[in-house]
Amino acid sequence: HVQLVESGGGSVQAGGSLRLSCRGLRNVVMNSCVGWFRQAPGKEREGVTSIDRSGTTSYADSVKGRFNISRDNARALVRLQMTSLKPEDTALYYCAAGEGECVPNPEVFSTWGKGTQVTVS
Repeated sequence: HVQLVESGGGSVQAGGSLRLSCRGLRNVVMNSCVGWFRQAPGKEREGVTSIDRSGTTSYADSVKGRFNISRDNARALVRLQMTSLKPEDTALYYCAAGEGECVPNPEVFSTWGKGTQVTVS
């Protein structure tokens, strides 16, 4: 059973930074489209960013210039570096893997982690 595991969430003050990591089977993390999503209480799941196997990235307008997605080939994981965090970034953050057009659209992704909480106050 393919699993993805997120880590790195926590509580920070506005303006702070966090780095999330997404780990899974090497062939899944390194060869699939990997995306980050978030869901705040009472809101729908929102696509944040994605990275395809060639390293091409896509970002939601709300995080452009503040968040950066990258692959760590040596460790077979995908990172999400979040800076200049705002209270509205508070959510449960999920990573996911999938095939097809690599954009942060949940319909592209078939494998999901259980999420890591990010709280910005």
